[in-house]
Amino acid sequence: MPQFETHRLVKHSPDRMYDLVADVEKYPQFLPLCEALIVRSRKERDGKVLLVADMTVGYKAIRETFTTQVLLNPAERAIDVKYIDGPFKYLDNRWRFEESEDGGSAIHFFIDYEFKSRLLGAVMGSMFDRAFRKPSRPAPIKFTPTRPD
Repeated sequence: MPQFETHRLVKHSPDRMYDLVADVEKYPQFLPLCEALIVRSRKERDGKVLLVADMTVGYKAIRETFTTQVLLNPAERAIDVKYIDGPFKYLDNRWRFEESEDGGSAIHFFIDYEFKSRLLGAVMGSMFDRAFRKPSRPAPIKFTPTRPD
C-alpha cells in the first residue's frame, strides 16, 4: 500500500544517471538499507538486459532478502522492477531518465509495495519511507561512466 513517486532534476546526463542506477551490483555501496545484492542471472536480448537479483535490506537487527526481476532498457533509459519472492505481497518499481532543458536530466522514480506481515510493514515500512523521501545526495562511490556526459 505504501506508494512513492518523485521527479528530480540533476546536472548529469540521462545516460550517465541511467548507467548509475542500472549498475545494481553497486547498490550496497550507496543505497540506504541495502546490505547486499546478488545477481542470480543475466540475459541479454534485443538491446535489453533481464536480471534476476536478490537484495538484502536491513535496519538494526532486522534483515530481509527478496528477489526481483529487473528489466534494463538502455535505449529508452527505463528500468522496471517486478517482485518475485520475499517478504512483500507485491512490489512495483519504475525508473525513467529524460533530458531536461538545462542539459541535465529529469529522473522519474515510482515505487509501490506492501509487506506480507503487518509487523514487518510497521518496522521496515517506516525505514523504507524515510529512505525514499530522503533528499537526494551524491553517491559516495567513484562513478566511472560508460558514456561521457
